[in-house]
Amino acid sequence: MEEINKIQRLGVFTSGGDAPGMNAAIRAVVRTGIYYQKEVYGIMRGYEGMIEDDIVKLGARSVGNILQRGGTILKTARSTAFRTKEGRVKAFENLKKNGIDGLVGIGGDGTFTGLYHFSNEFGIPTVCLPGTIDNDIAGTDYTIGFDTATNTAVQAIDRIRDTALSHNRLFFIEVMGRNSGYIALNSGIAGGAGAIILPEEKMTFDDLYQLLGAGKETSKKSNLVVVAEGSKLGGANELARKISERSDYFDIKVTILGHQQRGGSPTYFDRVLASKMGVAAVEGLLNNQSNVMVGFRENKIVYNSYDAVINHRHEIEEDALRIAKILSI
Repeated sequence: MEEINKIQRLGVFTSGGDAPGMNAAIRAVVRTGIYYQKEVYGIMRGYEGMIEDDIVKLGARSVGNILQRGGTILKTARSTAFRTKEGRVKAFENLKKNGIDGLVGIGGDGTFTGLYHFSNEFGIPTVCLPGTIDNDIAGTDYTIGFDTATNTAVQAIDRIRDTALSHNRLFFIEVMGRNSGYIALNSGIAGGAGAIILPEEKMTFDDLYQLLGAGKETSKKSNLVVVAEGSKLGGANELARKISERSDYFDIKVTILGHQQRGGSPTYFDRVLASKMGVAAVEGLLNNQSNVMVGFRENKIVYNSYDAVINHRHEIEEDALRIAKILSI
């Protein structure tokens, strides 16, 4: 295989769930590659497009006017075929046919795992960017899309608070986070939630009922409970039903924020984060970095080996849980 710094043609793709800021990352990868006089190719629909040879050459103007757009212009898909050796062989043959000798993937843990095996099998240099709203990837303080998704949740919580106060209602608000409570915790603190239910926390239903009961003792009828969708206690609908069965004190309503958290124009933070990471991905590949994920730790770009991030989690900070508890009274 040629030396990594001899890379001439880069491929870039997005995989897994979409996240605001992915387009900013694509733009940065493409323009940085062209800046260093390399050719850049967009691989449509992630690993699926790699297998189907759905690959297009991109120029600097191809990624114009996408910085502010949510979603991903390269589309994304989950690929069962790529999990097979036959699928990966076909993907590699298509890359070779297009002359692509370096890859940048934007996605989450599944994306990294796929590239880890792919790079080990075929020797192609790869770098990943953490693009997921859940902020659950080890090796980085922030993932691309988390800030935007959390701001979307906070804006919705603020609006719901207005109607909760007007009618003395208890609202259960469900946010995304199947295995991670980062959106719930941060939007809950920012939105002044009376309780925050996370997948990581060991709160029981009795704990929640007691917490809401404390509000009852002080005649507090309007309140907000933010629930991560992966809560071990159940989703917002289930918790609302259980509370209403035990007490008729509260007028209970439920709002599921759902996929609106994935969409929308990325915040300035996500645009800048994605741009910095995209530049770092290309420069890393051209400077002999391979099998690494670009991270952002303590306001600095870092490179993490796949071994250090795959199957590891960005854990919730205990201090943030403590702050949320203090402020919920």
